[in-house]
Amino acid sequence: MDVGNHSPVSQFIFEPLSDAHTIKIILFLLVLTLYLLTLMGNIFIIFSSLMNPALQFPMYFFLRNLSFLEIAYTSTIIPKMLSNFLSEDTSISFIGCATQMYFFGSLGIAECCLLAAMAYDRYVAICCPLHYTVIMNRTICLQISTVCWLSGMLVVLVPASIIFTLPFCGPNRIEHFFCDLPPVLRLACADLYKSQVIIYTVTVIFIMLPFLLILVSYVHILHAVLKMSSTTHRSKAFSTCSSHITVVTLFYGSAVLTYLKPTSVNSRESDKVLSFFYTVVCPMLNPIIYSLRNKEMKESLKKLMFKNTYFSKSINAVLN
Repeated sequence: MDVGNHSPVSQFIFEPLSDAHTIKIILFLLVLTLYLLTLMGNIFIIFSSLMNPALQFPMYFFLRNLSFLEIAYTSTIIPKMLSNFLSEDTSISFIGCATQMYFFGSLGIAECCLLAAMAYDRYVAICCPLHYTVIMNRTICLQISTVCWLSGMLVVLVPASIIFTLPFCGPNRIEHFFCDLPPVLRLACADLYKSQVIIYTVTVIFIMLPFLLILVSYVHILHAVLKMSSTTHRSKAFSTCSSHITVVTLFYGSAVLTYLKPTSVNSRESDKVLSFFYTVVCPMLNPIIYSLRNKEMKESLKKLMFKNTYFSKSINAVLN
């Protein structure tokens, strides 16, 4: 593409999800509600697991990390999305777009790693129960979580730096509601082949490697559970993993459909729907999944939020 007749792009403009004012207001209220539920649900998990002595185990340590990550993850995208619903100006600066992409990508990679760490924790708990407290001690858990966070921060530097050193000379309209990698990359006015190979290789490796670790962990867990003679023990083992499996399925399912599907079936409208699901809906569902499918979390919810309140009977009935 000839870049000589164009000025360098200093800002990008997000394509609105709808041009109708009424639809924008409805979407604003919907996204705001989901965002507030996400914040409240994840804050509840953080504080309830910290304050409840029964929840001082590695599984809940990683769950606190995941909840904090979900708060940060959604907060990189949703506040700007909400402001765009209410404003005619849907622009974002070049630096702002690069910053949003970096934090979104780094938190996404960190979540992949945390989900793998949680799978490893369940593997040790079920397959090596006698050595669990030794293997998953506090120091090891801190080291694993640190590696997860640092992995996200460092890995995304490669694709983000490649993308934002490319020339952007117009157009500057992003066909998306946030600065995601594919729609921004499409706006670069340069030969993208080498850049795309590097970016997608790095991205796929660091998304799929944690997923493979999750699969290996659950293969060993399934093998160990099937060898158990007690039906009660089997049921308990499966129940401790069910929440995590559900979250992994939602997260990876939507991510794979968005980023790893063939170009021939690419639909930008379907990409928006899938992106909305894993950036707005999934973070709201995760606290519900972990709370309603975990006995200890349900008990903590009752004690922390609804003890001696007017709503306690109805909440207990729902949770039970």
